[in-house]
Amino acid sequence: MSVEWPWALAALPVAALVVLTGWWATRRRRRDAVVVSTVSFARAANGRGSWLRRVPAALLALCLVALGIAAARPQMLAPVASGDATVVLAMDVSSSMCYTDVDPNRITAAQDAAVDFVRSQPTGASLGLVSFSSFAALTVAPTTDTDTVVSAIEDLRTSRGTAIGQAILAAIDAIAEVNPEVAPTGVEVDPDADVQTQPDTIIVLTDGANSEGVDPVTAAAEAAARGLRVYTIGFGTDDPGPSVCSADQVESGTATGGGASGGGGMNQQIDEDALTQVADLTGGEYFRAQDAAQLQDVLDTQLAGVVEVTLEETEVSAWFLLAAAVLAVAGLGGALWLRVPRRPRRG
Repeated sequence: MSVEWPWALAALPVAALVVLTGWWATRRRRRDAVVVSTVSFARAANGRGSWLRRVPAALLALCLVALGIAAARPQMLAPVASGDATVVLAMDVSSSMCYTDVDPNRITAAQDAAVDFVRSQPTGASLGLVSFSSFAALTVAPTTDTDTVVSAIEDLRTSRGTAIGQAILAAIDAIAEVNPEVAPTGVEVDPDADVQTQPDTIIVLTDGANSEGVDPVTAAAEAAARGLRVYTIGFGTDDPGPSVCSADQVESGTATGGGASGGGGMNQQIDEDALTQVADLTGGEYFRAQDAAQLQDVLDTQLAGVVEVTLEETEVSAWFLLAAAVLAVAGLGGALWLRVPRRPRRG
């Protein structure tokens, strides 16, 4: 920890002076003997224990120490997102996310893991959210407001279809809105030009295979041409179990039982070949997560470094001011309590 105004620490000797003054006053009071006729009156005259009488002075001294440190404007190193990197999380909300091979169902487990991932990002990280079923939509444009992203994740609803390729394109356009170095998908990019790797990243979480729109590998080529990495996650097992979603997890007009990611009655297995190609083509990586714990590990551990972090000095004076206020109140309360004499016991 460092301080911006070190000269303010000169106030700290005041705390030592308070302690010495309190000790001297206590020593002086001991010389003033009190003659009493009974033991009970002696206890009343003595009041609280001698060690308790030192507590308010000690609390006051600590209060002054905290104030002195706060005045010096202490700085501590804190992790913050480096640069203007953006992470866009593209989440599959197809009907197959209602399958219960992952407890309580895939969509709930995916939402919980995604929320934890968002909340674990360093201060200043820019996050966006794309949801996709039969089409892809930018649910939250890149923002540093993690509460907005978390709220949107918690409000996701399932529907039919799986448009993985369109989700990648939607994520590219979202990044292009905040990074002028990235061209939107409607702009042709010279395939022979040197590609500069961007700090922005796309994470695709899906439990099925592409059934709508552009092919995922074709979309990945667009991301690679713009220097964007795409990490892919295949979620769920090969034995999906019953399809069960609550009413608030399903888009209005969508059946809750027996649906597959393509809208039919059969489960579409994860297209691991396509997801691996997407990751390899863009410089990302493919992960397989068969349950909630594995998905949590992928997002929290394997992808922990997807946002580059630097250590920056952050002022923490407010915490020392809060500590000083608490110590001052405690010291004053203790002094007032000690001034109230106890009644002598009878008998």
